[in-house]
Amino acid sequence: MTRPPPPLPPGGHPEPPEALTPYQRAVVAVVQALAAGEVVTYGDVAAEAGRPGSAQAVANVLRRVPGLPWWRVVPATGRLYRTHAPVQAPLLRAEGVEVDDERRVR
Repeated sequence: MTRPPPPLPPGGHPEPPEALTPYQRAVVAVVQALAAGEVVTYGDVAAEAGRPGSAQAVANVLRRVPGLPWWRVVPATGRLYRTHAPVQAPLLRAEGVEVDDERRVR
């Protein structure tokens, strides 16, 4: 039995969009404006981009658009996704963000 491939990290989609929708452009603008060490939730980005409640859509944009500081966006619980943590935690720590052993951002 073969195992499915691991999920792609944010910004790791093999086929980024050729043109961005207005919502995707809004998400990109919000995420690009995040300073090193600044952490927000997917829901925060959705609200700032003008579509409160569309956190999953934010995740889809981060997954498809390369070059964004995706590691600065975390779930509302403050706990990094297990699949993202091996890459995301060191990136956050390098920016001065504390991440505990349970993958929670402090």
